[in-house]
Amino acid sequence: MPKHKLPPLNDAIRADLFTHLATMEKAGLPVAQAFLSLRLAKAAQPRVDEARKWLGRGKDVAAAGRMAGLFSDLEADLLHSAISAGSPAHTYFRLAERYTLKARLSKQMRSKMMLPIVVFVLALLVQPLPDLVLGTLSPAAYLWRCLRPILFFISLYGLFRGISDWLEVTGPSRLRLQLEMLLIKMPLFGAMHVRRNARDFFESLALMLEAGLPMFDALPKANRAIHNQLIRSEYSRILPKMQRGDSLAKALDHQLFLGEERVMGFVQTGEASGTLPEMLLRHVNMESETIADFQSKVAEWFPRIMYGLLMLWMAYGMVVGSGAPQIPTDL
Repeated sequence: MPKHKLPPLNDAIRADLFTHLATMEKAGLPVAQAFLSLRLAKAAQPRVDEARKWLGRGKDVAAAGRMAGLFSDLEADLLHSAISAGSPAHTYFRLAERYTLKARLSKQMRSKMMLPIVVFVLALLVQPLPDLVLGTLSPAAYLWRCLRPILFFISLYGLFRGISDWLEVTGPSRLRLQLEMLLIKMPLFGAMHVRRNARDFFESLALMLEAGLPMFDALPKANRAIHNQLIRSEYSRILPKMQRGDSLAKALDHQLFLGEERVMGFVQTGEASGTLPEMLLRHVNMESETIADFQSKVAEWFPRIMYGLLMLWMAYGMVVGSGAPQIPTDL
């Protein structure tokens, strides 16, 4: 399998990767030595070994990580710009913070979902139990009645994960455009989806400008940080406007999918004072806090919604199901 086709590492592994590299860079250790002591999850360790080989052949850390499948194209571009400017330490720390936060929120969501899942499985096992005891339900039928909803939800979850992974790697298509348009139009989640994509764009742009990359080179690279193709298409219009002489603030005027309008004030202030990367990062930090707060609320409320649906399902089963147990006629 070609290295660029390798599936992306999960957030927890990426957090470990960039935290280790940031710590080693801050300690002043050579990159080859940093990779020598790098230990990731078993599934990712072959990529580390591959990166060591490329480093031994004279590649820099950005190229070696990209070719080994450790870094995405965007991460490699960020690191390459940082290396050209002097040191990738700040970029390591920023990426480590990003993925540590994402991994923590994912873990929080999983931990809060465990109890509703356990209660759901127990309800499935208990509800048809009277019919099994009274002999109106065979053991095989009882098992199938218990497993059928579980298999349905496992398939639904697998479909959701499959679509998410497909959106990560597939190219532009009509089907992808329709799915991403649905994401944007979803109540509550659609607006946050837009803000997350906009945040990723401005964060990548700020890091590249901070590393010394010219604006015209940084814009198309930062555009790749946007996962939604519809939003990416809108942001691709910024570069032609600036090439015609507009400032970034002017190019962003009437721009769709900005996420949070206050970014315009930060851009104007940054361009006027010559501190555009710092102003953009300030906006990014505020957006990251907002997004993290939203995800925390989702992790808090989603289990409650699941409990409510579970209670409704159990009540429905009691009303339209077998009802009260019937005494067998042979007693």
